[in-house]
Amino acid sequence: MANLRRIKKVRKSMPTIEGAGVHLRRAFGFQHVPELDPFLLLDDFHSEKPEDYIMGFPWHPHRGIETITYVLQGEVRHEDSMGNKGVIRPGELQWMTAGNGIIHQEMPQGDENGTLWGFQLWANLPASHKMMNPRYREIKSNQVPELFMEKGMKVRIICGELNGIEGPVQEIVTDPEYLDVTLPVGETFSHITIPGYTVFAYVIDGSGNFDREKDPCAFEVEGERYLDPAEDCVIDKETLVLYGDGDSIEVTAGERGVRFLLVSGKPIGEPVAWYGPIVMNTQEELKTAFEEYRKGTFIKHP
Repeated sequence: MANLRRIKKVRKSMPTIEGAGVHLRRAFGFQHVPELDPFLLLDDFHSEKPEDYIMGFPWHPHRGIETITYVLQGEVRHEDSMGNKGVIRPGELQWMTAGNGIIHQEMPQGDENGTLWGFQLWANLPASHKMMNPRYREIKSNQVPELFMEKGMKVRIICGELNGIEGPVQEIVTDPEYLDVTLPVGETFSHITIPGYTVFAYVIDGSGNFDREKDPCAFEVEGERYLDPAEDCVIDKETLVLYGDGDSIEVTAGERGVRFLLVSGKPIGEPVAWYGPIVMNTQEELKTAFEEYRKGTFIKHP
């Protein structure tokens, strides 16, 4: 591969509380704009204690973004102002384009053991699409292609294309790719990426070497220069890897194997005005959105 992407930053996800009291880990958020453009936020909600999540995310608005919810264990019940209602079960996802405004609620429930595990990713919309009509897609598990590769590697293709197989979510303005990759011990996954696009990986289980050229492993952790004396750049679970530019990535699984989310998208390169669940381009647009919400004129769709 001609131009392997090098690790730019590594960040451990941090505990936080959102909604009505949901305990989760945040891989990145408001303070990391614009380095992950077009992505705004990634939350990892994983608990075996219902009290950590049962209060959920009651009715709240969104405008100017897309929210992508992916569930591994347990389920998330949801409904919205367009009349959609349903349950996101293991292996399923909801890709919601808030556009000019939507109000919804998301109420998680654990499985028979009380376990809940999933992720929510926020993707920004460019100015040309911020006020588009809301769009909602519920993707069932059997609609997500699973590519079983050589030597036990498995990739779920949520969005994007791998080996000529396309994921079910298409026609997204920021041209994202979203893969769920599982590698057995010692196996290597090589993948072509588009130069100029933002690319990150989030490790959800096990550990792996995410940059074979870094030896010893030198990178930034939360802005601090960090040098790992170990021979390999091994990164473990609940850790975000942000790549620099290039046309490919390469990941080798560690001694316990590795599972990670691999996400990429085309940067928007526009100003970001963000407060709570609404993301616009200017403070004036943000003010208008909240005024409309207070006045009851926020919803533009029928």
